[in-house]
Amino acid sequence: MDHCSGPARVRDSSRGSVTAETAVVLPALIVILAAGLWAVAVVEAQLECADAARSGARAASRGEPLEWVRDGVRAAAPVGARVKITRDAGRARVEVSAGVRPRWGLSLPEVAVRAVAVSAVEPGAGQEDTAVAGSARQQPELPSRAQERAVPASAGAGRARTEIEGVETA
Repeated sequence: MDHCSGPARVRDSSRGSVTAETAVVLPALIVILAAGLWAVAVVEAQLECADAARSGARAASRGEPLEWVRDGVRAAAPVGARVKITRDAGRARVEVSAGVRPRWGLSLPEVAVRAVAVSAVEPGAGQEDTAVAGSARQQPELPSRAQERAVPASAGAGRARTEIEGVETA
């Protein structure tokens, strides 16, 4: 009687198919995992931009100096984020945008994320405070990487506004 007939012969003929199937499927699984990790990084950056814009708009609407607001927004935003802050008599607007690229794929295209927050300026905000904790409030000097300018009243629908822009460098 032949010992290699029947089910044993079928098992021998399919012996290498599992290895071949794994070799075909494994790269596809790695690509799917990498795309998922990239998507998580994009969502994380979007949430960081939104949180930074919201907190910046709240601080600007309370009348904090725009340099302080910008520094706070940069601390909460992703590295390399671009920040634009506008405050006029009625509202404060903070825009934070950043590009997200996976750390493992620097040649892949960048995904742009952006968040904007607008808040009503509190009455009396933006006016100079004479005392904070018993001493005069001092505003820091404007760093060279940011630009601040007063926009004429004609450009702001009848109201003067102040804008500050800056780009975080890695």
